[in-house]
Amino acid sequence: MSKPLAGIRVIELANFIAGPLCGTLLADMGADVVKVEPPGGDMSRATPPIRNGESVSFTALNRNKRSLVLDLKSPDAQEVMRKLAAKSDVFVEANRPGALEKMGLGAEHLKAVNPKIIYTSVSGFGQTGPDRRRAGVNLIIEAFAGVLSVTGAPGEMPMRPGVQTADVFGAMFATYATLASLVGAVRNGEGRIADISLVEASIAAAAWEAAEYLETGKVPQPMGNRHRLTAPYQLFETSDKRYIAIGMPNNMLFQKFMQAIGLGGHLTDPRFATYAQRKANEDPLLALVEPAIQTMNSGAIEAALMEVGVPCALVNNFQEVFDHPQMIARGVVQEIEHPRLGTMKVTRNPVLLDHDGPDIARPAPMLGEHSNEILRELGYDAAAIGKLVSAGVTKLAATPKPHITAAE
Repeated sequence: MSKPLAGIRVIELANFIAGPLCGTLLADMGADVVKVEPPGGDMSRATPPIRNGESVSFTALNRNKRSLVLDLKSPDAQEVMRKLAAKSDVFVEANRPGALEKMGLGAEHLKAVNPKIIYTSVSGFGQTGPDRRRAGVNLIIEAFAGVLSVTGAPGEMPMRPGVQTADVFGAMFATYATLASLVGAVRNGEGRIADISLVEASIAAAAWEAAEYLETGKVPQPMGNRHRLTAPYQLFETSDKRYIAIGMPNNMLFQKFMQAIGLGGHLTDPRFATYAQRKANEDPLLALVEPAIQTMNSGAIEAALMEVGVPCALVNNFQEVFDHPQMIARGVVQEIEHPRLGTMKVTRNPVLLDHDGPDIARPAPMLGEHSNEILRELGYDAAAIGKLVSAGVTKLAATPKPHITAAE
């Protein structure tokens, strides 16, 4: 048997998160992802933490790929790219709209050499419209798309999310578009051009907030830790100064919750009888619930609520996440060997298949590690590759220095 995307070749031309994460998700499922990098490499190769000259952050987003260095300002490099596209199934790029067209590497150029190729473009604002070339990194996208306007406490400066939401949403939609297009290519024999905007991906993720505004005309506001539609559904402080997330989306769970925290006597209060009434009377409900939880130990209340099936979780830091028995049992953290970083811990792909699922077949590539290999696959001999190297068109990886452990 083989992985679902075995035999599919993907060209990835992207930096940082959105495009590379899309490439990694495809590579994890068996695609041969050729990461095309400029001589200086993907810009995330410079992001900390750095160990033995390699970025650990880069390795987290670029496993299972091969690295080909091409200076695309060179016509010879552009020709290499077109040859590679002729033998590939997918082209994923995350450049400023219009930049690749100037190099003869736009969708129409690559489809001219390979009509079946799937061309997936990821950009901040999309390939069309007056702001198509506007610069946009994760925080700027979150601001523009409205995400920050509903994040944080009412009346305070918006609080940016702790993870890169816009880039990750964009990566997910880019992967979705690519996979759907691959299915279409098999059925219909034609490739597609996909245009993924990080702004629009973030708007799509804000489904409830967008629906509220489009239906009522009311602009959604930040709500702190409260939920937009239901109550109680938020963070609570416990007696030992920890925070616990608790949410109950139906009447049965609300009843169990109130009984578990010693407030069962209030279940006859008509203000709290239904989903909608609890939200309408959220303040008086929280005036009862918050003081009760503040008298309880975090571990005790989590155990009590879990026993009766009420959704809850302590707010864990990342050490607590990775030390949790559930994460250990599921093998979320794995050890791999990197030619320069040595043994390192990484998180696995979150998808588990019954067989031939995603794994870490190879660590993130060193810059130009596979340039020679890929160029030979395209028909270049040693002499031709040597000329490309001399002209600065490509770059071969330096031989890694032996990894030295602390014990040595």
